[in-house]
Amino acid sequence: MNFQPLANRVLVEREEEVTTTASGIIIPDNAKEKPLQGKVLAVGPDAQEEGINEGDTVVFGKYAGNDITLDGKEYLILTSDDILGLLK
Repeated sequence: MNFQPLANRVLVEREEEVTTTASGIIIPDNAKEKPLQGKVLAVGPDAQEEGINEGDTVVFGKYAGNDITLDGKEYLILTSDDILGLLK
């Protein structure tokens, strides 16, 4: 994959969904929600200036960003404004 975000955009891979609850109940695929955090794979120059770097884990809003498929895999393109925070 060779993708370079422009301006304040960030390419994110969503984290895997949890398939069981804390008590061990298995969640069926049709009841799962898309995770609201992911790993940053590529960063535009303006987003880097805001402190977002490749490898960071970010949290974003439920309806934020645009889905994109690269090499058969789904990713999310966010602007730095869509990112709510970094997980440390």
